[in-house]
Amino acid sequence: MTKEPSTSKLFRASCFALITTSMTFAIRAKIEEVFMSDYQLSNEQIGLAFGPAFWGFTLAMVIGGPLVDYFGIKKILNLAVIGHVLGILLTMFARDFWTLFFGTLCIGIGNGMVEAACNPLVASLFPKNKTKMLNRFHVWFPGGIVIGSVLGFLIIDVFQLPWELLVGALFIPLFTYIVMIYGEKFPTTERVTLQVSNKDMFRACLSPLFIFMLLCMFLTAATELGTGQRISTLLGESGISPLLILAFINGLMALGRLFAGEIVHRINITLMLFFSAVFSFVGLMLLSYTSGALVFVSAGVFAIGICYFWPTMLSFVAEKIPQSGALGLSLMGGAGMLSVSLVLPIMGSYLDADASGAETLRLMGLLPSILIVAFGVLVLTLRRKSLIP
Repeated sequence: MTKEPSTSKLFRASCFALITTSMTFAIRAKIEEVFMSDYQLSNEQIGLAFGPAFWGFTLAMVIGGPLVDYFGIKKILNLAVIGHVLGILLTMFARDFWTLFFGTLCIGIGNGMVEAACNPLVASLFPKNKTKMLNRFHVWFPGGIVIGSVLGFLIIDVFQLPWELLVGALFIPLFTYIVMIYGEKFPTTERVTLQVSNKDMFRACLSPLFIFMLLCMFLTAATELGTGQRISTLLGESGISPLLILAFINGLMALGRLFAGEIVHRINITLMLFFSAVFSFVGLMLLSYTSGALVFVSAGVFAIGICYFWPTMLSFVAEKIPQSGALGLSLMGGAGMLSVSLVLPIMGSYLDADASGAETLRLMGLLPSILIVAFGVLVLTLRRKSLIP
C-alpha cells in the first residue's frame, strides 16, 4: 500500500523550518551590536555583510522555485538543511567581514530553499484554504523572531553569555524539522497536479497583474524586514531595549496571522493590503517621534501594518494567479528578499552620515506611502471589474 503524505506532520515540519529561518533575523539584529563593538565593522559594512541573507535568499528561491516542480519538494528542503548547517557553523566562527558575509550567505540560501519548498507545500496540502493556512504557516515567521529576540535578550543582555551560544541555538529547530521530514512522503506541487504547462506558467508570471504585485513586493518586504533587521540601530535611543520592541512587534504579528482566516472572511485580501500600507506608514511615523513606553504603542500600530504583508502578497498570487505555480511564489519571495538586501546598505550609509534613527525611520516611511497609492488603485481597479465586492 502506497504511503500517503501526512498533512499535519508535514505542516508542523514546515513551521519548524520557518522558525529556523526567522530566528536568524532576530539573531542577526542582536549580533549587529557585537560586530560593531568587538570587531569594528561600520554600519555600512554590517549592511553589506547582512545583505547575502536577502539576495542569497532571493537566489535560492528563484532557482529553487522552478526546481520544486521537477525534483520534488523534499529534495529542495534537503538543500535548505545543507545551507542552514553550513551557515550556522560559519557564523559561529565569524570574526571579520568576510567570514560573517559567507556565513550569512549560506544561511540566506538555506532560508530561501525553505520558502521555495514550504510555500508550495502548504498550498498543495491545503488547496481549499490557501490564504488561511499560508497565514497560519507564516505565524512562525514573527513567532521565530520573538523566540530569537527573547533568547538574544536573555543570553547576551541578562546572563552575558557568549554570542556564539545564541547562534548555536538555531540547531534546535533545525534538527527538529530534519527529524520530522525524515522518511516522509511529500505531495506533488499544485501546478503539477493541475497539469499546468510551462508555457502557461511563464505567461502567468509575465502578466501585468503579476508584475504589478512583484513590484509592490519590493516595497512591502523592505518596509517589514528592513526595519526589523536594523532595529537595534534605529531604536537604540528610544529608552527601551530594541530587542524587546522587536519581540513585541512580532508577537502581535504572530497573533494577527493566527486569526487571518477570520479577517479574510470579513474583508477581502486586496483591502487587507491597502489597510496594511496605511498602518505601516502611520506606525513608522509614530516610531520616529516617540520614546519610552509610548514606543510600544507606536510599535503596535506598525505591527498591525506589516502583519499581513508577506503572507497576503503570496496568497493574492496563489489565488488570483494560480497558473504561476511554485515559480510565481518563489519570484514573489525572492523579490521581497532582494529588496531588503538593497535597502540595508542604503540605511547603513544614511546612518553613517550622522542621520539619527528617527530620521531613517521617516525615510523608510516613503515606502508604505507609495503602497497606499498602489493598493488603492488596485482596489478600485478590481472593484470596477467586479472582481471584489
